[in-house]
Amino acid sequence: MQSNKKGFTLIELLIVVVIIGILAAIAIPKFANTKEKAYLAAMKSDLRNLVTAEEAYFSEGSVYGDVSAVGGQQGTIGGVSGVYSTSMGVTVTGAANLGISFGAVATHLATTKTCYINVGGTGTIREGEPICN
Repeated sequence: MQSNKKGFTLIELLIVVVIIGILAAIAIPKFANTKEKAYLAAMKSDLRNLVTAEEAYFSEGSVYGDVSAVGGQQGTIGGVSGVYSTSMGVTVTGAANLGISFGAVATHLATTKTCYINVGGTGTIREGEPICN
């Protein structure tokens, strides 16, 4: 009489589980890093949008205005509300320097990193480019 046994041995199943574990250990940190990059991209995008809004404000009044915005809501520039809005979780604060230049800092609730931007003034490094650290 012939025995017709089908199935996997315990060793084969253990090898598959180990391989899946190794792949997961490699992939999970990559995804965590991707989320951090997305948060930084949102902060940089909000700062670039702020520069556009500040330039529009400057073209009307020949001065830059102080800035405030809290995640996902409309912000104010120089006391004018609704000029621009930030991404969800991003907070932007900034100040004008006598109306001839301005700087702003963006933070995100899900990361400890901050991004900042400076426009105008003397000695501004990489003017108008968001820098994160």
